[in-house]
Amino acid sequence: MNEFTIDSFEKYLRIVRDDIGITDQKGQRKRRYFRGQTKRAFEGYDLKPSIGRYAHLNSLRPIERDRLENEVLETFSNHLLTYVNHLPRNDWEALAIAQHHGLPTRFMDWTTNPLVALYFACRESKKDKEGNPCDSAVYVLISEPPRYSELRRQQKNGAAIVEEPEVPTPLSDDDGYDNFGLDETSEAPVLAEDELDTATRPRGQSEAVKEGELTPFDITGNVIYDPPHVSPRIRAQDGVLLACHQPMQPLEEKDVLELVISHKAHDDIRRRLDQYGVFGKQLFPDLDGIAKWLKYRVFEINGMT
Repeated sequence: MNEFTIDSFEKYLRIVRDDIGITDQKGQRKRRYFRGQTKRAFEGYDLKPSIGRYAHLNSLRPIERDRLENEVLETFSNHLLTYVNHLPRNDWEALAIAQHHGLPTRFMDWTTNPLVALYFACRESKKDKEGNPCDSAVYVLISEPPRYSELRRQQKNGAAIVEEPEVPTPLSDDDGYDNFGLDETSEAPVLAEDELDTATRPRGQSEAVKEGELTPFDITGNVIYDPPHVSPRIRAQDGVLLACHQPMQPLEEKDVLELVISHKAHDDIRRRLDQYGVFGKQLFPDLDGIAKWLKYRVFEINGMT
């Protein structure tokens, strides 16, 4: 895994702007997705979705895990009407709501905003078992998985097989998000509509799925999903979800770039993010967010800005 070491807020901004390949050779802007973790992947917090952190599920065959996920999602969906004003139109929306409310899923939280990812990496400094302060990290997804909206468009246009995008060569130094996000968690092509085997789907899926709609459980390559704004938090955090086709396995090193955030820089970075308007009250626009913001501003930095 290629990595950079960040020891200041300014260096982070420079690397994000200049060194992580946000533009191609023609100068056109690329999509980049960021994930902040208070613990680095090599310290045991692998880049995998929340459902992948339950080791006992490894004893199940993939088809059994898929069936379990579908049954859990069906049970969750049956209770939605009591609590939401808008029922999800498909399994993607239902699973996004479940993810938002803490149900383990095959979705991973990412953001399009590098400052949001930096906030989640530095919002709380962790210590190791010996009590030593830990560095944190921001991960940049560089494998460029297809987006769900693009796959749906190809389905409607009758496309056959959606080819897996070419993975760019990982960058070198010389080339020069517990709540919503970014919590501390050879690919084949994705099948299009006419390739989906409805006869072997796990039970519990909707009629729309039986008619051939692509679901998070059908994909055979990772897919980026832009969730509906079921919560102000998703909008505030510029959140996107990575649907993982192998949820028990961490992302491959070739898929990500690691920006190591030195623990010595955490305090200053938190102050700088606060000055830039990236703090709890903004990212969690509810009472929890206001409480987090006041806790930090009053008790943790003595009201300093």
